Amino acid sequence: MQGTVASFDETTRSGHLLTDQGMSITFAAESLADHIRHLRIGQRVFVETDGPTDTASSISIFPTPR
Repeated sequence: MQGTVASFDETTRSGHLLTDQGMSITFAAESLADHIRHLRIGQRVFVETDGPTDTASSISIFPTPR
């Protein structure tokens, strides 16, 4: 699914985003793809979760091939 970055802490590399479905999802630094060094508020990202949860398991700027 896709979402928009709502907050990003440069020190901890964590934050939260809002999905296109209106869900608020938190993310930790470990969920960021290797190519992400910084996120800006309002940036569009691709996000994956482990089931129906409000925590991201993977965030990337580019879509993940399936």
